[in-house]
Amino acid sequence: MKNPIAERITDFLKHYPPFSSLEYAKLLEISKSCQVLYLEKKQTLFKINDSTHSFFYVVASGAIGLSVTSDTDDVLIDKCDEGDILGLRPFFAKNNYLMTAKAREESIVYAIPIETFKPYVAANPEVLSFLLESFASNTRNPYDKNHKGKLVSENVIYNDQNAEIQYYQPIKYTENPITASPTDIVKFVAQTMASSKIGSMIIHENRKPIGIVTDKDLRSKIATGLYSIDVTIDKIMSSPVITVADNLSIAEAQIMMLKHNVSHLCVTKDGTNDSEITGIITEHDIVVAQANNPGVLLKQSKRAQKSADLKEVRKKLTDLIQHSLDKNVPINHITSIVGEINLAITKRAIELAIEKIGTPPPAQFAWMNMGSQGRKEQLLLTDQDNAIVFEDVPEDKYDAVKKYFIDLAEKVTKTLNKVGYEYCPAEMMASNPLWCKSVTDWQHQFKGWINAPGEKGILMCTIFFDYDFVYGNEDLVDAISNTIHEETNDNQLFFAYLGADALKNPPPLGFFRQFLVESDGEHKDTFDLKGRALMPLIDAARILSLSKGIKNVANTISRYSKLAELEPQNAPVYEACADAFAELLKFRTEEGLKNENDGRYLNLSELSKLDKVKLKNDFQPINDIQEVIKNRFQLTYFT
Repeated sequence: MKNPIAERITDFLKHYPPFSSLEYAKLLEISKSCQVLYLEKKQTLFKINDSTHSFFYVVASGAIGLSVTSDTDDVLIDKCDEGDILGLRPFFAKNNYLMTAKAREESIVYAIPIETFKPYVAANPEVLSFLLESFASNTRNPYDKNHKGKLVSENVIYNDQNAEIQYYQPIKYTENPITASPTDIVKFVAQTMASSKIGSMIIHENRKPIGIVTDKDLRSKIATGLYSIDVTIDKIMSSPVITVADNLSIAEAQIMMLKHNVSHLCVTKDGTNDSEITGIITEHDIVVAQANNPGVLLKQSKRAQKSADLKEVRKKLTDLIQHSLDKNVPINHITSIVGEINLAITKRAIELAIEKIGTPPPAQFAWMNMGSQGRKEQLLLTDQDNAIVFEDVPEDKYDAVKKYFIDLAEKVTKTLNKVGYEYCPAEMMASNPLWCKSVTDWQHQFKGWINAPGEKGILMCTIFFDYDFVYGNEDLVDAISNTIHEETNDNQLFFAYLGADALKNPPPLGFFRQFLVESDGEHKDTFDLKGRALMPLIDAARILSLSKGIKNVANTISRYSKLAELEPQNAPVYEACADAFAELLKFRTEEGLKNENDGRYLNLSELSKLDKVKLKNDFQPINDIQEVIKNRFQLTYFT
């Protein structure tokens, strides 16, 4: 008598090792003893410290996440997809499970009795070898050199102190992925995905990504009958696809997926959706675990219920920065990750403040970080610089609306102060009525600074021209950006003033190449790393970016990278500036972490001879970039 369920299980298992090594008849006998488990999303299959089951499991459809617990949070280690094996511990170890297996979406799992399967393992060396190698090497399929993946990371004891996963190493991704055109028929795209054993396909026009289709799209839109299998693929694709550059680190990839709530990233030549596709990164490529990894800190920020929770995140972030420096992780990778987590902390502080007020904002608004926060260069716990822009409202409502946002800002800045970010001594914060304005008022403010640039106006430009959207309606920030670029376009008077300001700090070496140190005051005989070395490079990047009309780039290293791309003839100078800035920022960060301060002033007597040589070498690009500014804006009379 036929057993259609057992036959269906057999037909599935025969495509995956180690079952593919067994004869059909034997595999059918095994299948007859299998149980078919349906798991709803987030349903647990087994938990850490559970006694081992009498089954091991194969994912028939859906996805099962493997996780550990750290600081009360579940940390995803790996994801098991169709055909993957999990729960092998009972074969090789008597102790309890070391990980939790939980459905990440609706899933079907085949539970295979271990006692039923053991005789076939003993009788078939290929099956035994596969299971042993899988368990020993932490790979699902040790025979697949291209797609080993982690298994059964269940046999690894998770240890907060010893987990040395290199989040900042460049991520390995699938190059030259299979793609489809928007007019391709769903049926044939699905057949290609099945035959190629891939779970997603990027949709392109002229090799530029316009969307993506995944197994989930086929299940939710085709299998349900929502669309016919004969429609074109553009009808069911998700668009736009999130694009990244090819030098992305593991940590940055993880943060991008969390930020955009996606499981795939498209790699393109320049990181935008307007350039050629070069690869694809999947969630499976980046699932990793470490108690203080960036993804976990982001998650903890989003879950925070009070300032103490956010302070704990920032404390862990400081540990992550120190650990990264100890591992010689490039400083630009560190600033990228830290910038995103600082952003998440601020976002949550705003959400908590709105909850505390008890009434929703009376108008659309946007919170902006300014200065070093706006450039995402705030690695140390320095002071706050922020502002609020809200939509234009009727004149009779203006005062009440502004009062609400000032009250909101006071609560947010108070929370950030408790986290560790000092209040700005000059009160350049959103809680100051001067820096909480409607979009039209802000546009008038920027026009005034640009078209009547006095000493105070230029000072404001050096702070308020480096901003980053944090929370709310980004269109309001874009309106300000557009005003800035319209007003600065070919504005020679403005650039003359801004250029003169950028030249006020020449390279900090005397005639005999000695360091120019502070001559008096609290920091006498120390070297002002921020004022004399970092600021000249920051100021130069700002004015040159503005003059080239570069939008939505505030980070100093990123500005120099963009300038090098736009001006190949000056690329060596810009690249040298970026390298010098990175090394100087590292000096400051190390000094600040060592002394638990802002790291601004260096005690030169504590530096090694090699470090002093490095510092002096970093000053040459300051001279070179200031020469570029003098020539470009005809400021030779300032020499």
